[in-house]
Amino acid sequence: MDSRIARIRRKLAKVPYAELRSYSFGEEKHGFHLEPPLPAAKVAELEADHHIELPDPYRSFLTRLGGGGASPWYGLLPLQSCRLFTMDPRGEPGRPRGFRFSAGPPHRSDLFLHIIEAGCSDLVLLGITGPLAGRVVTGNADGFWGPNVSSAMDFLAWYERWLDHMLAGRDNRSLHLTSPALRASDDRIERQHRHREDLSQHRESGAMSSA
Repeated sequence: MDSRIARIRRKLAKVPYAELRSYSFGEEKHGFHLEPPLPAAKVAELEADHHIELPDPYRSFLTRLGGGGASPWYGLLPLQSCRLFTMDPRGEPGRPRGFRFSAGPPHRSDLFLHIIEAGCSDLVLLGITGPLAGRVVTGNADGFWGPNVSSAMDFLAWYERWLDHMLAGRDNRSLHLTSPALRASDDRIERQHRHREDLSQHRESGAMSSA
């Protein structure tokens, strides 16, 4: 068994809930807990149905740690909700590449599995085939912004990095992770901005009344 499995389990148990700690919108929903691990037969069934083979680190996570739950954004999708995507072909220079749903075999492009719900048309994907197999890729289905490939070499390394940053209270925009202090500062700036706008509108209204 990969030694990282036990280490990740220990780290996850140490992560306390902290309001405003991150952009992990699913915190209240999953409470930093994972769903029960999946039977290996369930994982094999999905692989057979889609004619794919999941990267070993991700399969180990599903069968030994949990089949969904705690992660950045809205949480890890249950395996039955994960869908396959392909990256759009290169277009005009400088134009971001989007992703499109892959209905099924035969697969003519590199495949990516949608593993985390990020909201709207944003995607957190795991490379299944091709040069990015095993790597976590974030992108936008409509190509509003270009794909970003994590420097973590596999899913377990990516997930453990997230836990390390959570435990250390570090900021990491690529994981949508921001410390409470920074979030609080952002909130104060926004409140101050709204207050200034209200004062300005009040003065303008008073000046018009006087006229």
